Amino acid sequence: MKLDTINPGQWFGKQFADMLKAEKTMVWKSGYFARSAAANDEDLALIKQCTDLAVDAALRGESGVTGQDDDANDELRVIEFPRIRGGKPFNIDQPWFEDLLSGIGQAKGSKEHVEH
Repeated sequence: MKLDTINPGQWFGKQFADMLKAEKTMVWKSGYFARSAAANDEDLALIKQCTDLAVDAALRGESGVTGQDDDANDELRVIEFPRIRGGKPFNIDQPWFEDLLSGIGQAKGSKEHVEH
């Protein structure tokens, strides 16, 4: 067997779906692939908080996506599916994003105007 053919997300998704009797599952990987960098301690702590919250929500039968809610003071919560939609522009002027760029030594680019 080749290691690159193993899909642990699919395997775990099936296990949880069976236990929770879920009709649908979606497994998202951490931001590791999105930014191509190893997770640091803060990333790992946030990933753990998100997974703990997601499991608790699933056991309560609550649907949504775990994350920091921009519209609720960045509270880590289960965000309702109807509120999640594409087309929302990313605010590159957020202090946390500027801190991130500074921490990795990357200059901030200019804003792009996008219409949806």
